[in-house]
Amino acid sequence: MNIQSLAVGTTLFFILHIFIWFQINGQFIWKWVADNPIIMAIAGFPVSYLLIISTRYMVEGFGGLLWPGRLVGFSLGMIVFAILTSVYMQEGLSMKTLISLTLAVALVVVQILWK
Repeated sequence: MNIQSLAVGTTLFFILHIFIWFQINGQFIWKWVADNPIIMAIAGFPVSYLLIISTRYMVEGFGGLLWPGRLVGFSLGMIVFAILTSVYMQEGLSMKTLISLTLAVALVVVQILWK
């Protein structure tokens, strides 16, 4: 396990999921985003490229394994989605969502700490 690669990959995934949330859901917050879906789709090109790079870091960090990085990326996406949706859309966290987030955090912990 390469901790430095995991740190870079995890940080990139986290930041990229924030960008993705605004790219997809910004239409419900700002009129400009709703009126310019093509521009928002084109803005996704650098995000896609950086997702490829972050996946490379995660696979390197997990010693060549693809699944652990995928589960960490998925879990980080769930966590970012829950936080931003709560803040920007005022959608509270139901018990079902809280349990799902707990499971997402557990996925990250298992993938990183289980040797």
